[in-house]
Amino acid sequence: MRATLCVGRDHRPILTWRNRARPPVLHMLSPVLASNSPTVSRRTGSGTEDELDGLPLPRRYAAVAAILGAVVLVVLDGAIANVALPSIAQQLHAAPADAVWIVTAYQLAVVMFLLPAATVGERLGYRRVFAAGIALFTAASVLCALAPSLPWLVAARCLQGLGSAAVMSLGLALLRFTYPRRLLGQAIAWNALVIAGASAAGPAVGAGLLSVASWPWLFAVNLPLGVLVLAACAGLPRPQVSGRRLDVVSIALNAIMFAAFVLGSDRLPSSPWYGAALLAASVVSMVLLVRREMPKSAPLIPLDLLRVPSFRVSIVASVCCFTGQMMGYVALPFYFQHELGLSTMDTGLLMTPWPLAVMVAAPLSARLARRVPTGWLCAVGGGCLALGLALCAAWPIHGNAWLPMAIFTGLAGLGFGFFQTPNNQNMLLSAPKERSGAAGGAQGTARLTGLTLGSLWTGLLFALLPSLRAVHWGLTFAALAALAGGAVSLLRIDWPQPLPRRSSWP
Repeated sequence: MRATLCVGRDHRPILTWRNRARPPVLHMLSPVLASNSPTVSRRTGSGTEDELDGLPLPRRYAAVAAILGAVVLVVLDGAIANVALPSIAQQLHAAPADAVWIVTAYQLAVVMFLLPAATVGERLGYRRVFAAGIALFTAASVLCALAPSLPWLVAARCLQGLGSAAVMSLGLALLRFTYPRRLLGQAIAWNALVIAGASAAGPAVGAGLLSVASWPWLFAVNLPLGVLVLAACAGLPRPQVSGRRLDVVSIALNAIMFAAFVLGSDRLPSSPWYGAALLAASVVSMVLLVRREMPKSAPLIPLDLLRVPSFRVSIVASVCCFTGQMMGYVALPFYFQHELGLSTMDTGLLMTPWPLAVMVAAPLSARLARRVPTGWLCAVGGGCLALGLALCAAWPIHGNAWLPMAIFTGLAGLGFGFFQTPNNQNMLLSAPKERSGAAGGAQGTARLTGLTLGSLWTGLLFALLPSLRAVHWGLTFAALAALAGGAVSLLRIDWPQPLPRRSSWP
C-alpha cells in the first residue's frame, strides 16, 4: 500500500492511494493535512473546525459589526468628500486646485501608512491598532467639521487618512481570525459587498446631506457612527502579538517611497520634469528599503510573502484588475457626457450597474470558491471585466446607447466581483496566520497602486490625445489590464501533468 502527497499551487493537499484502505497513522494526520485546505471542515475529539478556528457565534457577530462598520465609515467618508469639494472650496474661499488637496492629503496618508499599520498591528496587536485607527479617524472627523481654514482641513484629513490606513490594513486580518477557515470566503464577500454598496451610496448620501446642511456636517456625522463602531470593537479577536521591534527608518523610507510615487504620478502630465524627479526619488527609496528589509524574517514590505508563488500571483493580478477598473471609472464618464451627450445624473445612473453587479457577484463567487479553484474564478472574473470594458470601447456612439452601456458596465462589475473575493481569499490563505496583517496591508497597497496607475495612464492619454481617442484607448488599455489580471490568475491552477510514455523496448 503506497500513498503520494502533493501540495497544489493553491495550498490544497492532494492524496493519491493505490487502494481504498488507509493506514491508521494517516487517520491521525488527516486533520493536519486538511488544515491547509480552505474547503475542508475538520473534526477532532474536541469539536468541529468552527469551535477550533474563529470566534464563537455570538461574539463573531459583534466582531463582524465592528469590522464592516469601520469599513463603511471610511469608504463613505472618501466618497462624500469628493462630492463636497466645490462647496468646501467656495465657503473656505479656496481655489479649486487648492481644494483638491482635501482629497490628495487623505489618499497620501492612507497609502503611506498601509504597510506600517500592518507592522504596528503585528507588534502591538491587531485589535488595539484597529480600535486606535477608528478613534483617530473619529477625532479627526471632528477636527474636519470645526476647520476654519483650508490648511486646518487638509491637516485633519491627513489624520483621517492615518486612521483609515489602520482600518484598511487590519480589517481583512481580523476577519481571518474572526471566521473559521472554511467560511473565510464568505467573510471576504461580505467585505466586498459592503465596500461596493458604500461606494455606490456615497455620492447620493453626500448630495443629500449637502441639500439640507452645510459641509461641516459631512464630517460631523462620523462622530456618533465612530463611537458606535468603537464600542463594538470589544468583541474583536485578540491574536498573539509578535514582539518585534519597530524600524523607524524603514517606516520613513516606505512613506517617502509611496508619497513620491503618488505625487510624481499626479504631477507627471502637467510638470514632466518635476514628476519624473519625484518618481526617481520613489525608486531610490524603494531600493534602499528593500535592501534594508531583505535580511528580516518579517519585513515591512512583505518580501517573505512575495516569495510564495500563490501570494505573488494574487498581488500581480490585483494590481492589473484594479488598474483596469480605475481606467474604466475615469474614462467612462467622459465618454458618456462628451460623446453621448448625457447629463451628470444620467452618467451616474449608467455607472450604477457596476457596483450593484459587484454586490451580486461577491457572495456568489464566495460560494463557488468552495467547489471551484480560485484561479478559475479569478480568470473568468478578469475576462468578464475585460469584455465589459472592451464592449464599451467598441460600441458605436450613434443611436440610443443607454441599454447597451448599462449592460456593459454591469458585465464589468460582475467580472470584478467574481475576481475580487476569491483573489483576496487566496491572498490571505497563502500567508501564515501570524502574517495576516502584512497580507492585508499588501492587499490594500496593491489596490491603491492599481488605482494610481489607472488614473495616471488615463491622465496621460487625455494629455496626449484628443478626447474621443483618449477615451477609446483608455478603455482598450483598461480591458487589456483586466485581461492580464485574469491570465495571471491561471498560474494558480494545478494543471494535470501528462503521464510519461512507456518505452517500447523490453
